[in-house]
This record gives sequence, C-alpha cells and structure tokens, in this order.
Amino acid sequence: MQHDEMIGKVQALAQLPGRGPAERATQAVLATLAERLPSGLAGHAAAQLPPDLAVCVRQAVDASPGKAASGERFGLTTFAARVAARAGTDEDAALRESAAVLEVLDAALAPELMEKVAGALPADIRELLPLERAAEDTE
Repeated sequence: MQHDEMIGKVQALAQLPGRGPAERATQAVLATLAERLPSGLAGHAAAQLPPDLAVCVRQAVDASPGKAASGERFGLTTFAARVAARAGTDEDAALRESAAVLEVLDAALAPELMEKVAGALPADIRELLPLERAAEDTE
C-alpha cells in the first residue's frame, strides 16, 4: 500500500479533518507501536511500509537501544498517552486514531506478519485491532 493511500484511509476511518492530522496520527501510532514491539518484528513491519512511514518506526526503535531488543512493556493507558502526546491530541482521540491506523496497518502488512504483531501486544492494546484480528488472537 502506498503512503497517500494509507494516509487517506486513516483520515477517512478516524474522520479527521485533513491529511495533516492523519499523517500526524499515523506517525504517532507507528512510533508508539515500534516502541512496544520487539525490534526485529518492528523492523520487519517497517520493511513493508512506504519509506516515509518506515522512518518513524526505525527512529523509534533506534531511540531506545537498551529496550529495543524485546520491546518496552506497557499497556493501553501508556500507549494512548504516548500517541496523544506525539499527535498533539487527547487520549480519547488518540484511541480512535490508533484503531484507524491499526486497521489500515492490518491491510498493509502481510497477514502472517500482522499475526505476529498482534501476538506481541497485550490484550488491552490488541483490542484496537480490527475485530477479526483481535478475536483471532485471544483464543
């Protein structure tokens, strides 16, 4: 999936007023997700993203070298707070935008890779994934 298509889908799903807020939301969610995932898995995800979105994943992994190998351990509250801070929004909007970005990410990444991403997340963050994916990984 191309950059413009991903941003357009995030904008529509999250009902954002323009491409700027959709771009900020996408980058914020991807960076926060990269902090939560093991670095190898985040790297695989980055490899399947458009280059300008892959950069925010790689930068987030590189910024926390001590924690990057296994990923930081945090739940939905911290996830939402980090996304909100990065996107310049409140936590309710951050959760809505995160769900939109993760839905688009689910369509953009190879299904096997998205299964691994979902499996690396705690149940509370996994609930932001599309319903089929969230239900699949709780069995």
